[in-house]
Amino acid sequence: MAHFPQFLTSLADFARLRRLALFAVLAAAGLPQAADARASGYDGVWNVTFATTRGNCSSGYSVPFTVTGTRVSSAGGGRVSGRVKRSGAVAVHVSVGASHASGGGRLAGVNGAGTWKGLISGDRCSGTWQATRT
Repeated sequence: MAHFPQFLTSLADFARLRRLALFAVLAAAGLPQAADARASGYDGVWNVTFATTRGNCSSGYSVPFTVTGTRVSSAGGGRVSGRVKRSGAVAVHVSVGASHASGGGRLAGVNGAGTWKGLISGDRCSGTWQATRT
């Protein structure tokens, strides 16, 4: 019986350590969310207009993209994947059927601009893009 009070003290210490560990895990889990919240200054739908400067591809067409946190995705047709950094640097890959293109640039406030290159309907093309958040 002399060991029973010591056992209770050990259980109390264990419970305190367990609560401390749980608190540390919950606090650490909140860190990535805080980073995503800082990066989400670009959230929304962006209307991106493409201009061809090289190749025999159509110019002046627009495609809507969605930015959520650091992720860029399609807001319309085609498959869109990409990332935007806190600095606004963006990299995107778009594919529709056999056509595909990659681009990069920068978003700032409600505007953005950059360059792209790809294979569109069998033609190798490249050019610039401009974006406006709607």
